[in-house]
Amino acid sequence: MKKVEAIVKPFKVDEVREALMELGASGLTVTEVKGFGRQKGHTELYRGAEYTVDFLPKIKIEVILTDNMVDKAIDVIIKAARTGKIGDGKIFVTDVGRVVRIRTGEMDDEAV
Repeated sequence: MKKVEAIVKPFKVDEVREALMELGASGLTVTEVKGFGRQKGHTELYRGAEYTVDFLPKIKIEVILTDNMVDKAIDVIIKAARTGKIGDGKIFVTDVGRVVRIRTGEMDDEAV
């Protein structure tokens, strides 16, 4: 099992969610986050004053998948989240040692 975390632009979250659901993901977690990468934030003008926004709003989508679904999930996330502009985001894949469904006690693949 793998945990796939995707950091995407906020207006792309619905497209990514729909793509993952069509792929067969049984559930996911969405968190509002802030951060920066290569773009290092940006400057904005508010009431005539210029100020720097260091941390940009992003959405983190987390989903646990079986090993055979990971490559397909990466492909659909890229297709759904890509705008072609800086700040499109990143995808991280990590191993998951154990999953337990609290309600039933099911473990690992059965719990996903």
